[in-house]
Amino acid sequence: MSKFMKVAAASVAAAAALSTLAACSSGSDSADDTTGSVYYLNFKPESDATWHEIAKAYTEETGVEVKVVTAASGTYEQTLKSEIAKSDAPTLFQINGPIGLKNWQDYTADLTDTDFNKALLDPSMAVKGEDGKVYGVPYVVEGYGIIYNQSIMDKYFALSGAKATSMEEINNFAMLKTVVEDMQARKDELGIDGVFASTSLKPGEDWRWQTHLADLPVYFEYQDDGVDDKAEMTFSHGNEFKNIFDLYLQNSTIAPELASSKAVNDSMAEFALGKAAMVQNGNWAYGQISDIEGNTVKPEDVKMLPIYTGHKGEETQGLNIGTENFFSINSKVSEAKQKASIDFVNWLINSEKGKKYMVEDLGFIPPFNTFTDAEQPADPLAKEVVSYLSNTKLTTIPWVFTTFPSQTFKDDFGAALSQYAAGQMDWDKVVETFTTGWAAEKGA
Repeated sequence: MSKFMKVAAASVAAAAALSTLAACSSGSDSADDTTGSVYYLNFKPESDATWHEIAKAYTEETGVEVKVVTAASGTYEQTLKSEIAKSDAPTLFQINGPIGLKNWQDYTADLTDTDFNKALLDPSMAVKGEDGKVYGVPYVVEGYGIIYNQSIMDKYFALSGAKATSMEEINNFAMLKTVVEDMQARKDELGIDGVFASTSLKPGEDWRWQTHLADLPVYFEYQDDGVDDKAEMTFSHGNEFKNIFDLYLQNSTIAPELASSKAVNDSMAEFALGKAAMVQNGNWAYGQISDIEGNTVKPEDVKMLPIYTGHKGEETQGLNIGTENFFSINSKVSEAKQKASIDFVNWLINSEKGKKYMVEDLGFIPPFNTFTDAEQPADPLAKEVVSYLSNTKLTTIPWVFTTFPSQTFKDDFGAALSQYAAGQMDWDKVVETFTTGWAAEKGA
């Protein structure tokens, strides 16, 4: 567990993923733009409404215009490319780590001396250029795993002949598979359509698999080779990925061949309505669960389990915890707009109102020392992440998917997974798509 993870667990604040703010840029980028304005291009659609509310509140308090623009799911990079070329360009945007910095270095301002960078609990989390200066500052820590409904699990554990009697017994893939397959066979007794909610493989909605699930085999291969990036991958832990992916597909609310028509919202609705006992997603998804009309899942029953794949020693594995969300300031806009954007971020992490939005409304676990022990997330999934962070007996799986070569690589891998689910591609071909796509995009 990293230094940051330990500190964040102690002084935590909120969980999820920074999403949706873009600022209403008024006027030109001329030197006489003395007041400045903020245009934040947001990454996550699910928090769009909250970011618009934050923008309005900030403008009312300071008089500074803030415009929120949210990219559609899976289109952030192309949206940013389009918007950054306009005269009214984003002043505040996000990069997804070292790979993102390589793409946007010419548009990222030096944030080394900003207050929000200096407030980081773990300065090593910042994205630095070859010159050692900071160009991206993380604004939230998140965690993902297998979300489960404790009420449905308790109902299963009470059945005669159940393969386990509590969640504590499920600490590796073999046991998870045994329990899941038995639950699927007895789904009518449990009143569910399937153990897992539908696997969303619709183009643009497949990030839970081509990015988040793929984080595990890539991390394990990095560990095997003692590196933190590779120009070429063998996908040596691909069979472990296949283990859990097959389990999702074959014990679901839908037939595998229907997965390519499903979106993330479909999957989360199935879980919220009690049609499924489990779903892979992160702490940011609690709003999607609680806001579904007809939601039947009580907050106290929303829990999270690590993603077990059959990896050796996984009994001590924790959640996948990290961040791909780094604030960057557009270096091409006027100094006034850069300052306005910096002031806005400082307000988010320092003011009482800003911190309340970060923790209570966005559900973030912010990585800043400006948040006290009392400023902790209230939603159950954020609490699950904090609990896992605090458990020194478990080893967190870091987010290495920020080193994935490109969105094209991820999209192509996702398309291959969709064809595999539909029975239109052999697994060996999926592996080939992964390895050849990785090498080609890294080379590019």
